[in-house]
Amino acid sequence: MAGSPRSAPACRRWTGFRTRPGRGWWRVRCSAGQILVVSGSQAALRIAAAMLLAPGDGVAIEEPGYGGARAALAAGGARLLPVPVDEAGLDIEALRRAGPERAAYVTPSHQYPLGMSMTAARRLALLDWARREDAWVLEDDYDSEYRYVSRPLGALQGMDAHGRVIYIGTFSKVLFPALRVGYLVVPPALLPEAVRARLAFDLFPPTLYQSALAEFLAEGHFARHLRRMRGVYQARRAALLDGLARHCGDRLVVHNADAGLHVAVLLPDGRDDTDLVRRMGERGLTATALSSCYAGTAPRRGLLLGFGGSDERRLLEATRVLGEILRGLVRPGAAWCG
Repeated sequence: MAGSPRSAPACRRWTGFRTRPGRGWWRVRCSAGQILVVSGSQAALRIAAAMLLAPGDGVAIEEPGYGGARAALAAGGARLLPVPVDEAGLDIEALRRAGPERAAYVTPSHQYPLGMSMTAARRLALLDWARREDAWVLEDDYDSEYRYVSRPLGALQGMDAHGRVIYIGTFSKVLFPALRVGYLVVPPALLPEAVRARLAFDLFPPTLYQSALAEFLAEGHFARHLRRMRGVYQARRAALLDGLARHCGDRLVVHNADAGLHVAVLLPDGRDDTDLVRRMGERGLTATALSSCYAGTAPRRGLLLGFGGSDERRLLEATRVLGEILRGLVRPGAAWCG
């Protein structure tokens, strides 16, 4: 799993769900030698920055987007260019207007933080942009396995006919963060640079966890784990949505809850979401302020509410407490960590 010069005719995504059940679905297409195992998506982004960027090179990022990606790319010398997203994903016209970029970072299967999926038309337009501009696309596929309204989505990389997409995957969400195993699927033209950047970064990640994970995958345990956890998380998601509708429906608007382990909600009254997160912390609740996900001025305020680490009872209680906070009824009480 650490990557080797041997090639295979095709490599399915390790989850086993890239099987193209019908039109519009794509697998990750690669040989075994294109896979670099790393210690998570942050390490993958640092290696990608090292192999692609000179200091000051422009990289388009989603706005709002993942702060960890902004930090990793900026540490690699990138000049970050925020590009807005809408319900179809990254705004490609805004991307074209943003200026010369060396790369674009996207989360097409489940946009972080707002949750929508990039449409097929936008995906094709993004790939066309990369081809025309001789640019690269960094596809961060951090949790596409957990979808609740459709099958897991195919990869942008699988649609790429010109080798412009660097695919980044991780086991942090689907197993647990402490495992520290992620991977890059690198286009063949970039492999020499990728290997050099990889060797300069940390030589190779620990092989013990890789061996255990390889056995876990080979014996079919991972596919069974995903099937079971999808049901667990779907029940927790349903409890959170039910609680929000029951206790917070007049103060919050659910923006997207189709996939992943968090729900994005908007504050229609323009309330300060950072102050709300502080007040929630005083009651034992945790959340992320949507405004913290913007590189520039945040036009929308809201919360990211995680449900992966709490059972249904705690989630329902948490929404009750959140409803009290939203109405200004601060009372010491129940605790919840999403």
